[in-house]
Amino acid sequence: MKTIKLGFIASLMLLLVASCSSEDDNEKDLQKPTISLNYDAGFPKACEVLTKGETYHFKAQVTDNLELAAYSIDIHNNFDHHTHDDQEATCDLGTIKDPVNPFIFIENYSIDQGLTSYEINVSITIPNTIDTGDYHCSFSVTDVTGWQSVTSMDIKIVE
Repeated sequence: MKTIKLGFIASLMLLLVASCSSEDDNEKDLQKPTISLNYDAGFPKACEVLTKGETYHFKAQVTDNLELAAYSIDIHNNFDHHTHDDQEATCDLGTIKDPVNPFIFIENYSIDQGLTSYEINVSITIPNTIDTGDYHCSFSVTDVTGWQSVTSMDIKIVE
């Protein structure tokens, strides 16, 4: 019985040592993916004005050192002038107001396996029935290990 316990304990310790020492520090992903709208086709830029009823191609370049997994686009009202922008531009905001029929667009998309670079290209039509005014547009990207980056900018929707 003592031999079985010692054998079990030795096996458990060997398993513990093997699981702790098997990952090489060079294999850890320590980098977040990147998002860029700072190229000719990138859209929208900060302070961009969009018109109700029009269709726009929302484009951003995303990259990762290992592998990309997914991205999302989030457009929501900024009628209360909250902020989470990381863009350098300061946009002229309208008056603070309560939303009546705000535009809300939140969609998630997967990226084909094995890609380290990808151009987001999503067509979005701005409905005719929504409130005009100040909005935020956010892009987020996640890599295969779970790192995420987000970039947001002020946009305005007009008649």
